[in-house]
Amino acid sequence: MTLWKHCLAVVTLFAVLAGLSASALAQGVAQPAYVPAAGPDASPAAQPPLTPPPQPPAAPAMAPPPPPTTAPAEVPVTQAVVQWTLDVMRDGQQIDSFDGTTPVGQARTDTHNKVVSHNVGCKDQPAGSIDLSRTITVSPLQVRANLIILAIDAQETLENDVAPSTPEGCKLPPQPRQVNASHPGLIVPQGEWVTWPIIDQNPSLAYRVRATLAPPSAQ
Repeated sequence: MTLWKHCLAVVTLFAVLAGLSASALAQGVAQPAYVPAAGPDASPAAQPPLTPPPQPPAAPAMAPPPPPTTAPAEVPVTQAVVQWTLDVMRDGQQIDSFDGTTPVGQARTDTHNKVVSHNVGCKDQPAGSIDLSRTITVSPLQVRANLIILAIDAQETLENDVAPSTPEGCKLPPQPRQVNASHPGLIVPQGEWVTWPIIDQNPSLAYRVRATLAPPSAQ
């Protein structure tokens, strides 16, 4: 009898424990999932689309400038023809002259000869002679507006002003001098005379030069 009561008590204990476990499980299943409380919408308000700033008005298209007016064509340098004159001045007096009509880029050479003799010796008689030659080369280089540029080369034999003498007082012929001169670009205004000094004194020597464009009939 005592054993049976003891078994009944154990069975009753297990039944109570089982009931408690089932109740706990039922409460776990019945709990709803956590749902946050409803409130004002936390998402940021929708922004209106951005409007680009207004652009400045475009500048009106510039019309291309008119083409420059074409200046009247000048006579090409390679086709110009120059009339020139060169006077040889000794001690302020003209002793020789050269002239020519020469195209630009070309050259003209002329030689003038002058044979002279002197009375020499104690008897003052003619004796000996000398050729006073003079060679001039003129080349027009450019015609620029109203200016003409000439290259000039010159070689000449020149006598001194004073004739030497012997210790006895007898005359000797004047001593000749060789003169060489070159100008790379003498600027001559059209129709005007330009002086180019060669020797300052004993004797003085200079060339006077004048130049103009030749008329069409002379070209």
